Amino acid sequence: MKVTVVKEEKLSKEYKVVIPANDLNAKMEARLLQEAGNLSLPGFRKGKVPMKILKDRYGRMVMGEVLETTVNESNLKLYKDKDIKPALQPEIEIDQDFDFGKDLSYTIKIEIIPSIDVMDVTKLKLTREKAEPSDKEVDDALGRIAKQRKASEPIKGDRATKKGDIVIIDFDGESNGKKHSGMAATDYSLELGSNSFVPGFEDQLIGKKKGDDVEVNVTFPEGYPMKELAGQDALFKVKVKEIRETKSPEINDEFASTLGFEKLEDLKKALMEQAQKEYDMHSRQKVKKELLDILDEKHKFDIPEKMADMEFQSIAHQMMGDHNHDDHGHDHDHAKDLTKEQEKEYRDIADRRVRLGIVLAEIGNKQKVQISNEELQQAVVNEAKKYPGQEAQVFDYFKNNPQALEGLKAPIYEEKVVDYILENASVTEKKVSVEDLLKDEEAEAEAKKAKKKASGSAKGAMGGASEEKKKPAAKKKTAAKE
Repeated sequence: MKVTVVKEEKLSKEYKVVIPANDLNAKMEARLLQEAGNLSLPGFRKGKVPMKILKDRYGRMVMGEVLETTVNESNLKLYKDKDIKPALQPEIEIDQDFDFGKDLSYTIKIEIIPSIDVMDVTKLKLTREKAEPSDKEVDDALGRIAKQRKASEPIKGDRATKKGDIVIIDFDGESNGKKHSGMAATDYSLELGSNSFVPGFEDQLIGKKKGDDVEVNVTFPEGYPMKELAGQDALFKVKVKEIRETKSPEINDEFASTLGFEKLEDLKKALMEQAQKEYDMHSRQKVKKELLDILDEKHKFDIPEKMADMEFQSIAHQMMGDHNHDDHGHDHDHAKDLTKEQEKEYRDIADRRVRLGIVLAEIGNKQKVQISNEELQQAVVNEAKKYPGQEAQVFDYFKNNPQALEGLKAPIYEEKVVDYILENASVTEKKVSVEDLLKDEEAEAEAKKAKKKASGSAKGAMGGASEEKKKPAAKKKTAAKE
């Protein structure tokens, strides 16, 4: 093949590649011969069809495949000869006048990954903060679990209902003289103060006694799912059949057994270990951030513009989509919705990610970091666990989408390179309190919250939906439920 330089500027390269017609013809004949053994044409024995007839009948059928194979092989040779590492898929344009018997001529535009000299990671000095859970934290966790598993029992005496009680009720309602589906139920268990029913419904049952008949007047919210009830007044006739009070279980061996542990001490040990894992995870994240900050500071070089722009677009789509800006459809250009401050912030983040990705890849390549099949399979399993009941579809998706499978490799590879650096750098452990370990994350969360507030919108780029929108709606069991 013949290669002519069209443009060579920093990370942007463009070449003209010419493949002689004879080379293409030889490849096409070789491909046709592979098929000839399976062909039977009238007047010819199997496998004995002349090449001219094969070309006339099947030449155009295999030419597309031959062209693709030839271009791919030529590009790989070009990369090797020019010592090029493509950043992304190259842009290829085949000359329009190509046909049988002619040379194949095409232009290839490549954005390349720069060659860089990475620092000696053994000279890195890092600090790994270490925190340990206290007995009080474990006791608090036990209290929360017990509260979640609280039971109820009939009240003693003849007192009136109060907030937090569970009432067993029959109710029957109507709006504008009409009954609607879901406005009646018997033996319904309702926790007063849970805000699971239409606003005002539960409040009107506080201060009542067992056996009371109560008329409850409410107004359905304007945005109520059943349009015929939205904004309408309604009257419910309610019978209080039983009043129950909640009671948290006693924290002992018997309580531990309900959670699958033989003794309370075993449960405490499990909670302690779980908390330690969480703190160790935070510790790793902090030392990793310190590491990445140093790598970013020590390595300054030009990065591929298209890689940076793709990362920027991805960040914009994620941030704006996550915060209720995704009403335009999947293909909407969210970057157009950004303020100038947001655009600059996201571009800086994108540049840092791309630069660090190149640095980590170079370190990984030098140290021959590999991802095993077992690690990749485990990553697929972890993805499948996120979709209970749809595991088979997730496995099929990754099986049939090699590009998606490749996408799972990037975070695994990054973590393995980080592991290598942490194992070979000078890392000093420092004992800190849990508060000190988590304070940076809390400060960052507060900064994001303040930034959202300053923007005057619950849809700020670094903020999120309002707290009300974050809470998942309860399943509608009756029309009385909000």
